[in-house]
This record gives sequence, C-alpha cells and structure tokens, in this order.
Amino acid sequence: MTDRAQLAFALALHRATAPDPARTVCWSPFSVASALGLVAQGAHGPTRDELATLLAGDATADLGALGKQLARAGELDAVRGDEDEPVVAVANTLWTDESVEVLDSFAEELARWSSGRVREAPLRTEPASARDLINLDVARTTRDLIPELLPADAITAETVSALVNALYLKCAWRNRFTEGATEPRPFHAVSGTRPVPTMTLSERIGHAVVDGWQVATLRAVGGVEAVVLLPDGDLAEAEAALDADTLAELLDAPSPTQVDLALPKLAVTTRTELTGALERLGVRTVFTRAADLSGISSSPLAVESVLHESVLRIDEQGLEGAAATAVMMRLVSMPTRVERMTVDRPFLLLVRHAATGVLYFMARVTEP
Repeated sequence: MTDRAQLAFALALHRATAPDPARTVCWSPFSVASALGLVAQGAHGPTRDELATLLAGDATADLGALGKQLARAGELDAVRGDEDEPVVAVANTLWTDESVEVLDSFAEELARWSSGRVREAPLRTEPASARDLINLDVARTTRDLIPELLPADAITAETVSALVNALYLKCAWRNRFTEGATEPRPFHAVSGTRPVPTMTLSERIGHAVVDGWQVATLRAVGGVEAVVLLPDGDLAEAEAALDADTLAELLDAPSPTQVDLALPKLAVTTRTELTGALERLGVRTVFTRAADLSGISSSPLAVESVLHESVLRIDEQGLEGAAATAVMMRLVSMPTRVERMTVDRPFLLLVRHAATGVLYFMARVTEP
C-alpha cells in the first residue's frame, strides 16, 4: 500500500506546479523528494519544519525513513530468465564551490542515499565550466534524455552550491501490447477530437471501477507498474476532487481481470521552476536570509531556485523515463535580530555632540 503522505505531497505539488487542467505535464515526485529531502536533512528550525511538512505531512517526521524508502525504490526486483533486464540509475550529488566547506556529517548522510556524493565545481570562478560539469553528469545518468538540466542563467554570481538528483528508469511490460496493431484512433482532447497512435492489449491485468474512475494496472519487469486512471467524466473536475485517501483507494482497488485495453502511445517532456510552487505550499524560509542549512555547511546558505525536468515515454515494449532536480544555493549574510520601534506617543529628543556628550538640545515632544 502506498504511503498517504507521499501521495499528498505528489498531489499538492502537482496542482501547484501545473494548475492548468488542460495542460499535459509530467514530473517526478521521486526526484523532487530526493533533492528536497536531502536539503531538509541539512536544515534546522522552521527551514526543516516546512520541508518536512510538505514531504511527509509532519514537521517532526523522520526524513531518514524517507531516504530509505527512496533508496529502496532505486533498486529493482530480479527478473526471470526470459525477461529483458530493467534499468534504473539514480545519482544524488552535492556540487560545491571550493569556497564552501561541506560538513562531514552531511557528507556521511548523503552517502546513505542512492549514489550520494560531494563533488567540487568552480561555480564562482568558472560558472560556464561548472554548468557543463553538472549537465554532463545528469546527461550520463539519464542516458541523454536530459542533456541540459541547467540553462545558461541557472548559475548566478551568488551561486555556491547545487544539490542535484537524477533518475533514469527503463522497463519492459510483462504483457506487451500487440505488435503491429497500433493505429490512429480518436482521442477526445481538450482542444478537440483528433486521431492519435493507440496501442491495444487483450490480457488479464489489474482493473477496477471505483467512484467514477476506471483503473488499469500495467505491470513491468523489476517490480515497476504503470497505473492508468480514467475518469468517467471531465478530468479537470475529477482530478480536483482527488485527495490522498481517495487516490490510495484507487491504487489499491485493481484485481486481475480480462481487459481489452486501448492506450495512446506517450512522449511527454516538462521543464519547470519549482520555487514559486514550493512557496505557495508553505516552503518559504529556505529561500530567505533566515534559512538555516547549518547541517550542510558552516557557510550560511539559502536556496535561490529549484529546477526540474522530466521525460516519460510509453510504447508497445515498455516505459522509459528520466528526471532531474537541481536545488541551487547561494551564500547569505548571517541573519540578525531586528527590533521594531514605532514612535507613536510622547517622547524625549536629545541632540548632542557625540564625542563629548554635550547636549545641544533637549526636547519633550507631546504634540508633534
């Protein structure tokens, strides 16, 4: 059964990132949770509380447990002898400028996450070279599906660190769609009905009809599955009504059923900046001078942006996807306590010579 907190996080960020129900999007909760989870492991106070609340639904949640869950998802089940070998690759890398010293305790925590490591990059002195290093590493992990995660303006004059997660997944279906049967069929899109390449499958698969939804589960090798959720009516209305509990019930509902399935081939790519969406969901302190990331470095850090890209392809043979998330960090001056003073009642005013203390004027102000 799926963790309700994980579903709540996915639904919340999905809606904040892609509020237009007519827009086709894809993104990776795994990748975003990995990057933000690591930032949270190096955070304290309200900075950590806000991240933990978003990721796990509880400011006091054990984020080490989240790391273990994500690490488990980065390992696929063994396959039978006649099946194609699935591929999963995950990298969690903290790229830092030489001016930033990473705490040993954070490097040790990072090493407990999938392929976690710290690497240096000349983010301040040679930003173009640093960008090339990071993009090349992401491209290598994602099998070139994401060749340029960081655009030209991603590294600013203040950037000193980037925490990057990259994911690649490729799995064949256990029950493959009928070869040669894919053909154009009508798809009733928001923009109007048009023909799209549609695959067909007649097999015993997971299926359910629940509360205005049809659910189909397509099993892939390695313990991966794709779940198709088809509403009886308008998707925008049905999706808006989903919550974590309802989604969990839908995911748990399918049982083996003989199904004739017609499913469009899919190829979706989405690039997005998540900063605004995260702020709308209550993750705010980490972007400000009040950020406390002292568990990462003794240098005062704050997040300046969160970049994400995702690619998903589904065809007759199986599924292939890649995603990457970069949390870009900057140096900030240490926050200082600010006292407020509002002069809104009678007061005394002295004007004096600073060096000697001689008073030039003394006034009582009761009616300014």
